[in-house]
Amino acid sequence: MVNFVGKWYVFCVILATQISIMKKIFLILLSVVLLTSCSNKKSKKLLISSSGRMNHALVVINNDDWQGRVGDSIRKFLARDMVGLPQAEPVLHLNQIDPRNFSDFLRANRNIIFIKQGDKNTFVSRKNVYAKPQYVAEIKGKTKDDIIKITKKHAEEIIKEIQKGDMAVFQKMHLSKNYYKPENVVFFKENGVEMRVPYLYQKSHDDKEYVWFVRDIPEGYLNILVYTLPITSPEDENGENIIKARDEKGHYIPGDKEGMHILTEKNFTPEKIETKLANLKTYETRGNWYMTDDFMAGPFVNYTLVDKKNNRLIVAEGLVYAPNIKKRNYMFELESIIKTLKLKK
Repeated sequence: MVNFVGKWYVFCVILATQISIMKKIFLILLSVVLLTSCSNKKSKKLLISSSGRMNHALVVINNDDWQGRVGDSIRKFLARDMVGLPQAEPVLHLNQIDPRNFSDFLRANRNIIFIKQGDKNTFVSRKNVYAKPQYVAEIKGKTKDDIIKITKKHAEEIIKEIQKGDMAVFQKMHLSKNYYKPENVVFFKENGVEMRVPYLYQKSHDDKEYVWFVRDIPEGYLNILVYTLPITSPEDENGENIIKARDEKGHYIPGDKEGMHILTEKNFTPEKIETKLANLKTYETRGNWYMTDDFMAGPFVNYTLVDKKNNRLIVAEGLVYAPNIKKRNYMFELESIIKTLKLKK
């Protein structure tokens, strides 16, 4: 009996020891998990939210270079006139700061471009360096001429990345809710199309043939027009009839009097590039429009999507009427909306 009690006592001691060890292991593991979690949260908090206006970039460069030929080249390549606007407006608005004054506060800018001389000729771009979301580019050259060459070579890439990032921010801020659901727009529902058009835009016309949205602004209004066309020739598919087609459909946006409609302004030759939208070959065309028998006019951007599967063209167009104010940011808004277009699966 004593022997049994002794064995039982030893067993209990061993069991208690094992439980104690397991508790310690559990506490250690729990501590590691908590520390890792806290570390992850801490690292996330280090990246503050970025700020800045759309189509703006902060250029960090010394004052002498900014006021000289290096600065002239930067403005020439990165602040060139935007295509399709009736008055000259830069594609990017540039703000300059000397590196000595680049404070922690300025690190929160959404788009930053560092330009400086160094022992190598390099171009590097990174995302989310000091804040999120953020685009940071660094141009470094051995000489001023090298800096100018590198800036020229990568200017379009920089502009494209800044516009892409700004558009994503705009879409998240303004197009993630409070927009027309596809089932509540006759044209979208009947044609298997989706697009996030905010409720700020009023439906002026909506049927199977086309939909026309209008938003009033202090100095005029914005228009979004979407319709389809059959592909009837190789020229249709190759984007050669875009201007002809938009002029034929100009009556979709009428004027104040009977017979008035929009046409393409021939004195400003439209510019066309091939791109991709909704995973379809797309032609982006920028130019100017005018209203017949009236003094109304303004810029437009036209996206013609080649939907070969359904033997049709999907045309989505944004038009601005704002005679007394700058129009770049309004065009950017229309483009941001149109680029949410996709086809229902």
